[in-house]
Amino acid sequence: MIQVCLNGSRGAGDGAVVPLSPEALADAAAHAVAAGATDIHVHPKTPCGQDSLSPRVLAPTLTAIRARVRVPVGVTTGAWAEPDPKTRLERVRSWAVLPDHASVNWHEEGAEEIAAALIERGVGVEAGIWSGTDGAARFAASPLGPRVLRVLAEVTDTSAETAEQTARALLTDLGSAFGRPVLLHGEDGGAWPVLRLAGRLGLATRIGLEDTLLLPDGERAASNAQLVTEGLVRYGWAQRSP
Repeated sequence: MIQVCLNGSRGAGDGAVVPLSPEALADAAAHAVAAGATDIHVHPKTPCGQDSLSPRVLAPTLTAIRARVRVPVGVTTGAWAEPDPKTRLERVRSWAVLPDHASVNWHEEGAEEIAAALIERGVGVEAGIWSGTDGAARFAASPLGPRVLRVLAEVTDTSAETAEQTARALLTDLGSAFGRPVLLHGEDGGAWPVLRLAGRLGLATRIGLEDTLLLPDGERAASNAQLVTEGLVRYGWAQRSP
């Protein structure tokens, strides 16, 4: 499995290639899936480009993407999109159009309640376990651990020199992860080293403009689809075209 993370918290200041509107996200998703992505992670945006958990923002984004692709589509529930845990939970419970899955960062306040609400509504939970946080310890003690869809082992170390070491330490902290599938990924300078490690370990991974704006050679990526194509090669799933 290779998930494409279409935009993340990036905005207009990160360049025109970062999709923000429902239409741009749907177009980017279609091209990424054509390039080989098998799952989608997206941050729905307000018209001014801010991450939002509002059902009025979520619904048109999911509808537009699903009109173009037939793979699972997931969203964020990150605290930056709604800092107050109680309001964040109310947002999730108010969704009329549901994603296939949603990521929940286990180190954030209110994570257990958010995850429980998602599971209750039939939405898969991606348990986001960030390096450098107590997320792994909290997850290990969670009664919801066996019920999550998968674990996102998220390496926040952005150094190309040390990200792999940080990733290995995070996987050690996760242990058996309740036997749930693990998706390993990095970000910025650590994105490509961690993706290559995921390939060597046979773990699911992800790539996209949320995780990095650059190709492995340091050139700026033209699209999510280009990152997916390169990701498949670097992982070991595909050979580079002549």
